[in-house]
Amino acid sequence: MTALSQVSGTTLADEQGLGALTLAGFISEVAERYPDNEALCWRDLNGVRLQWTFAEVYAESAAYAKALIATGSRKGSRVGILMSNRPEWIFASFGASLAGAIAVAMNTFSTQSEIEHQLKIADVDTLILERGVAGKHFVEELAELCPNLAGAEPGSIHDANLPFLRRVVSVDGAELGVQGLDAFIAEGSSVSDALLSGCSGSVSPVDDGLIFFSSGSTAQPKAILQSNRAACLQLWRASIWNELAPGTRCWSANGFFWSGNFAFAIGSAFGVGGCLVLQRFFQPDEAVELLQAERVNYVFAWPHQYTKLMESPLWVGADLSSLTYVDKNGPLATHPTVDTDWREPNGYGATETFTFVSGVSGSDNTLGSFGPILGGNTVRIIEPTTGEVLPIGETGEIVVKGPTLFKGYLKVPLEDTVDGDGFFHTADAGYITESGHLYWKGRLSDIIKTGGANVSPQEVDAVIANHPDLQAVFTVGIPDASLGELVVSCVIARAGTTPDEASVQAFAKQTLASYKVPRRVLFFTDAELPMTGSNKIQRGQLKELVQKRLAG
Repeated sequence: MTALSQVSGTTLADEQGLGALTLAGFISEVAERYPDNEALCWRDLNGVRLQWTFAEVYAESAAYAKALIATGSRKGSRVGILMSNRPEWIFASFGASLAGAIAVAMNTFSTQSEIEHQLKIADVDTLILERGVAGKHFVEELAELCPNLAGAEPGSIHDANLPFLRRVVSVDGAELGVQGLDAFIAEGSSVSDALLSGCSGSVSPVDDGLIFFSSGSTAQPKAILQSNRAACLQLWRASIWNELAPGTRCWSANGFFWSGNFAFAIGSAFGVGGCLVLQRFFQPDEAVELLQAERVNYVFAWPHQYTKLMESPLWVGADLSSLTYVDKNGPLATHPTVDTDWREPNGYGATETFTFVSGVSGSDNTLGSFGPILGGNTVRIIEPTTGEVLPIGETGEIVVKGPTLFKGYLKVPLEDTVDGDGFFHTADAGYITESGHLYWKGRLSDIIKTGGANVSPQEVDAVIANHPDLQAVFTVGIPDASLGELVVSCVIARAGTTPDEASVQAFAKQTLASYKVPRRVLFFTDAELPMTGSNKIQRGQLKELVQKRLAG
């Protein structure tokens, strides 16, 4: 009898290395384990270096929690956080959890209409923000959305457009009806430690914990509700997947409003009593300085940021010998002062699954695999149109369920989100081997059907990305009268290089089957490619752009 593609991980009870499974419990536990270890550091807006121990991080978070309790937040209240990578993001999110509230991680790349949408769909009642980020003026935009804000007393905004929003707090000081942070924190002075303990202790692992937003490009972002348990499982697992040593120093310049950065940056550092080195937002020269000055060991960044780091004029002369946890086959390992044998872990997941549902550490990384299924999860490979579970080895749609699966999209019926068996349909293509390893082949909608064969654009990208003269590559399928679809690779050349179409095709032919080699290679600049705020390519818009260029 042919084995079917349904694999479950071990039970959570058998998993080693897990601690408390509420966010309040997580921050309390790491503070008890490592009270005097440096937990956070950053340079403020004046360039002054500030730092906090784990005990101090807990104390700051508790102060936010007491202020929330004193100003009316209760279990299940929605606390919006709209700011860049600042220590206040950490304090506010864990503070909300200690108060029994839900932290709503709002995206600083959002337009004004997207901010309005996020506040409304999440029913945010308290919003903690910074004045603005990178040319965006959040306070002014909010005042336009909420006319009653100006002149309102803190806690009594009462605006018809945002009827549940009661209070707005700015970490940069009071203005336009927005309460300053110091005044807000002072309101919690009458709240006892016993009451705080009672609030945080009332939260169970399966209670609502966080709300993230999707980075979709065709509609308003979906609000993704996650449990405390989902977040904490991945926080504890992050340092285990990365095989990090105690005290590891992790640098991050990407927003915690993305679940991957929340899990991997915070979890990797805090899980081993290490330090989270914050950069407010990514700026390459400053980043190189921080990596060197703070003796960073682990870098959590996006691939395009690696390129920007290497293009910084400070790169060549920097002492980056502390970088232990950068992939030995990756670009950062080419720096003359870096000596590493570490491999980055690989895994499969999404915001809806709070990152990985399958994963493998770098030390036992099966080539190309996204790892075995993680504890508590079940993964099926199905035929997308019929729902039939496919035999082992056959490619179909990946569907998942487990303890890190989201609790649903806000204001969307659950039956519109998961199937009758409780599985979430990812719209990703993949297959499972007899050994139980998951292989991802790309988005079902992205699979290119050319000349009767299926081509994974991710496979093409992975090969062409190794071309020494290319900075980035994105492959798409374009309608073609004879082949069905034409394989087209859109590339960005590295500064100072002049590759051409023929050289890229010749490079691809060394590894790819002939039908996978792009029939056309088009060159773009960074600014020309349509990207989302989370630096994902908008393939629909890219296809339109390619079709126009080919037609021209």
